[in-house]
This record gives sequence, C-alpha cells and structure tokens, in this order.
Amino acid sequence: QVQLVESGGGLVQAGGSLRLSCAASGRTIGSYTVGWFRQAPGKEREFVGVINWSGGITYYADSMKGRFTISRDNAKNTVYLQMNSLKPEDTAIYYCAALLGSVTTQFMGDQRRYNSWGQGTQVTVSS
Repeated sequence: QVQLVESGGGLVQAGGSLRLSCAASGRTIGSYTVGWFRQAPGKEREFVGVINWSGGITYYADSMKGRFTISRDNAKNTVYLQMNSLKPEDTAIYYCAALLGSVTTQFMGDQRRYNSWGQGTQVTVSS
C-alpha cells in the first residue's frame, strides 16, 4: 500500500496562493488515482478534486473550479494541488488520498473508495 505525506500548507492572506504536495512512498504513484479532500473546523471532510493515474483527467468540486489545479509528476512520485485566489472559507486541513487504478466520475468524490490517506496539512487563509 502506498504511503502519502502532504506538505506545503501554511498561513496566507485572502487572494493569495499555495501549492500543496502529496509525496508517495512504498509504491509508485503512477498506478494510483489521487484525490484531494479537506476538512474545516466543525465540518465534515469534503471532496476538493481528483487526478487519474495518468494525469489526463482531472475533476473538481464546483467551488474549486477555476481556482484549484491538480497535477502530478509520476517521475517524482508526487501529486500537487495548486490553490489560487484563496478565500477564508478555504481554511481547512487538506488531505491527499489514493486508490489503485481508476474510478468512474460517479465515485471520484467517494472517500470510501480511497484506501491510502496522508496525515493532512493545515491551510489557513486570513481575511
């Protein structure tokens, strides 16, 4: 099973940008679809976006479209989440998660499909 470690979180002002990284070890991430999720204080964890194993397909939650971009560098065994135009409501712990192979669009946001999770990285956006 692949192990995942997120990094890149921090404090940023509204309108700013951050790039999160999800570094994999134990297995090559090239065979995995990788999703990003987030959990704000007092709220349930929610889907942010996903990138398929080849990097050719990405899918985002509506509130992230146009602001967030997921990419991957399989040679570096790393997946990235570029976040632009950040808002205070983007404050949350961000997690990456992986599932082996592919998943249909219908289930891309289904957390139960992902069997490897990172520990999360805190993103705080000040107003």
